[in-house]
Amino acid sequence: MWFNSFGFWMFFGVVALGCRMLSHRGQNWLLLAASYFFYGCWDWRFLSLILLTTAVDYTAARNVAGLESGHPGRKRWVAFSLVINLGILGAFKYFGFFVGELERLLQAIGFTGLSPVMKLTLPVGISFYTFQALSYTLDVYRGHTRPARRFSDFALYISFFPQLVAGPIERSAHLLPQVVDPRPRCDAARFRDGLFLVMSGLFLKVVLADNMAWLVTVPFSEPVERLSAPEVLLGVYAFAFQIYGDFAGYSAIAIGVAKWLGFDLMDNFARPYFALNPQDFWRRWHISLSTWLRDYLYISLGGNRGGKWRTRRNLLLTMVLGGLWHGAAWTFVIWGAIHGLWLVAHRIWAGWKPAQAKWLNGAGWKVLSMLATFHLVCLCWLFFRAESLDQALGLLRALAGEWRWTDYAATCSALILFFAGPWIALDAWIERRNESLALTLVAWPWRFGVYAYILAMMLFFPPPMPVEFIYFQF
Repeated sequence: MWFNSFGFWMFFGVVALGCRMLSHRGQNWLLLAASYFFYGCWDWRFLSLILLTTAVDYTAARNVAGLESGHPGRKRWVAFSLVINLGILGAFKYFGFFVGELERLLQAIGFTGLSPVMKLTLPVGISFYTFQALSYTLDVYRGHTRPARRFSDFALYISFFPQLVAGPIERSAHLLPQVVDPRPRCDAARFRDGLFLVMSGLFLKVVLADNMAWLVTVPFSEPVERLSAPEVLLGVYAFAFQIYGDFAGYSAIAIGVAKWLGFDLMDNFARPYFALNPQDFWRRWHISLSTWLRDYLYISLGGNRGGKWRTRRNLLLTMVLGGLWHGAAWTFVIWGAIHGLWLVAHRIWAGWKPAQAKWLNGAGWKVLSMLATFHLVCLCWLFFRAESLDQALGLLRALAGEWRWTDYAATCSALILFFAGPWIALDAWIERRNESLALTLVAWPWRFGVYAYILAMMLFFPPPMPVEFIYFQF
């Protein structure tokens, strides 16, 4: 049930109407049932997994809170949560990868006739709701939040359907009180803000991402020896806009839909392609994951305590594991490692550069920094999108090869400018004014103009075929 499908909006209309007619407790029960129905539409068999995760962390957090600080049982309950949650995630997401790598290693040293590796279907959203459940237990252990009294409230916190399958990865201190306490009704202001988010998200997904998707298939499906450098470069540009439109679009729709139901979810994107350096990029891209990795992995590894070399090690390890979170493949590991090394290099540069150098604060340097950051991010996207490490390396060789302009390159460049250009221009204006999109376009004539443009683009330039949200596979 995709956000850009008629079926979803029929489902949401029934849920929203029901919530208008019910009390707070009745709304919670309806939202819980709707969330399980929504998840069951993907594969009803995996409802048992989300119920197991909910039961494990509800029990663990209640027991942690019931013991005095310093009691050894508190750590045992946290370990129980970690083992069960990461065990389930590892079994479904990484079992085949590690067994396959072991099989290849054994074959390389002479063992043959090994049994084929069993492949498990990956439950949609498992990486997202697992991290959300883990952060709850860890926050209770650290004293950052109180455990939920009602199991049903905690179950809704884990399974709330707008952000269940692809985030944002919410924190218990932010979302759980909105579940427990009475929520505001959808008044005119909430409807207006939610509508703008939903319309923006539909543009990013349907118009930008899905129209970029078919452009991306050319360099990532053709034999690399047939590709020219411009074809690879423009294909990577197209994927950069596809993944941004796809994921930021999902997040915007999720936040907008939740707002209509009385919930305020965290922002997940803040114009990431205007970042000036890798640290700035990760403050703007997939904010709920980057802050999760910082608070629960980087700090747990020691953070910036213990000297420069340990800080750099912790930063690199965090990003490698962040890459592995996206999928069990060497391409994701290398994607994370490149980002980690880049962050380490930036820290070294930030500690070395002369603070008094005025040219480092000039507009020209900022533009160069922005362009360099965008192109290094695109280099990382090449590994992220590649089907294998061999394909990624082949595309890199093609990128350094013949500079031959082709019909595909001309078409790709024109369509990127046509579909992404207006949004880039609008984002650039907002970035310069340092205002949120909703505040910038608060006047109704501006909003209606944007809505008319979005509807016209969706009507007259639909994608060749609907494309599943990219992050559903994670």
